[in-house]
Amino acid sequence: MQVHLLDNNNEFPPVSKTSSSGILAVGGDLNAALLISAYEHGVFPWYNPGEMIMWWSPEERAILPLDGIKKHKSMRNELNKNRYRVTYDKCFEKVIAECAHNLRGANEDGGPGTWIGDDMINAYTDLHKLGIAHSVEVWKEDELVGGLYGVSIGKMFFGESMFSKATNASKVALFHLVERLKKWGFGPIDCQMMNSHIATLGAIPISREDFTGILEKFLNAGETRKGPWTE
Repeated sequence: MQVHLLDNNNEFPPVSKTSSSGILAVGGDLNAALLISAYEHGVFPWYNPGEMIMWWSPEERAILPLDGIKKHKSMRNELNKNRYRVTYDKCFEKVIAECAHNLRGANEDGGPGTWIGDDMINAYTDLHKLGIAHSVEVWKEDELVGGLYGVSIGKMFFGESMFSKATNASKVALFHLVERLKKWGFGPIDCQMMNSHIATLGAIPISREDFTGILEKFLNAGETRKGPWTE
């Protein structure tokens, strides 16, 4: 199938029109309204700085069922130690900057390059100011050592990226987030693309069609929890 070029109306075609590569559309920009529309359609941006924006809806989608997260013995021990402190939405911009830095480090080691450029940082910071994008921070004393960020619409959380500068710090962030989402009646976390790391945490692959059904259910399951998630 041909990849759709977003026009001035910035309307996404049905995800059934997605090309075999998983790319539904290219072009447009990262304004808040378009990003929100993308997530509501099961679409997400993923591209390298300097490239045209690519909007993805892969045939195989990764989700993390909240009851399916794997707590290995080492992780249970880590959580019992209470050596880390967890906060929400305390320093969103720092978390996304650390995620970008972490990905750049992976690129230097021969891994995938960063897709979190300045335009992405600015766009998701705007969503954070609207109360839709959220961060989870993990602290060791007064040092930020891990965290993650993502987007929340309805009762869906769309995970974007995480980083860790200390043992298990990003996993601690994820486990705390899962417990909070359970309490609030959320659906599974959208992890976008399947990989070996998230598989070890309990993520599973599902079809685009099945993901669309989950998305429709939980987007309409309750109001979006806007604003800081601090308690």
